[in-house]
Amino acid sequence: MKTILKWFFGAVLLVIVLAVVFLLSLDSILRVVAENRIRAQTGMDAEIGTFHLGLTEPVVTIKDFKIYNPPAFGGTPFLSIPEIHVEYDRAALAKNQIHVTLMRFNLDELDIVRNEAGQTNLFALGVALPKKGAKGGGNAGLKEFKQRTGLDFQGIDALNVSVGTARFIDLKDVGNNREQRIGIDNFVMKNVKTPADLAGLAVLVALRGGDFFSSMLGADANLK
Repeated sequence: MKTILKWFFGAVLLVIVLAVVFLLSLDSILRVVAENRIRAQTGMDAEIGTFHLGLTEPVVTIKDFKIYNPPAFGGTPFLSIPEIHVEYDRAALAKNQIHVTLMRFNLDELDIVRNEAGQTNLFALGVALPKKGAKGGGNAGLKEFKQRTGLDFQGIDALNVSVGTARFIDLKDVGNNREQRIGIDNFVMKNVKTPADLAGLAVLVALRGGDFFSSMLGADANLK
């Protein structure tokens, strides 16, 4: 009997220790899982400095997040995001709904790359550039989000966006390389429910970018 009790309490102690180690390592585990998921779905390498999932409060914070272009674009940087901070509604999540009460998104750097074949990464990867006078888009993205996740997007109560610098890198002719400071700090939008609600931000980015984006739209169109 004593041997069984020792074994039992030893097993319980081991489970407790493993649970504590798991909780202490949870953020690191989630960070690696997120990096691998991004790589599997996009073919692009990702690095996350820190990933924090609040256990006692509905908060997710990602810091020092970087995504790199695939080999066809030289493995060059694509996005550099110092912080993504999300506060969400747990009650909504329990109903398979995503309701974000606050989101801070800080995009420090966007690198647009043209490879030696003349392809531009934004177009090749299916990323839409902001257009002057854009009035947003439909709800196709929301439908795709639900199909992939099974969750209904209910909106973002407050979205705080900062955008730093856009760079153009030409792998065939470095003489075409250039940089444009966008310089948007803490642009706040309320009640974001559809892509159309981001129209104000898209127009502001386009205006701050001058002919930086429009020149690339024209260059890419000439390749088609």
